[in-house]
Amino acid sequence: MGKVVLIGLPGEPGLWIADTEAGTVVPFDAAEGTALATANELRNGGAVVVKGVNLALAVDAADAAFSGFMDS
Repeated sequence: MGKVVLIGLPGEPGLWIADTEAGTVVPFDAAEGTALATANELRNGGAVVVKGVNLALAVDAADAAFSGFMDS
């Protein structure tokens, strides 16, 4: 299983890459290659693209996640 997750947030054109082993999240500027570039274009158009994760939530602050908050 991978220990790196590629993240795209609504309203942000760029991508982020999170390395769970290193504990880092950095901008990902290399959305190249046919499949990844196409997926990025689709998600910038409003599509949701999910592969290899089974839970992903966007919250306003880490405190919300730590408190178990899932609705916004």
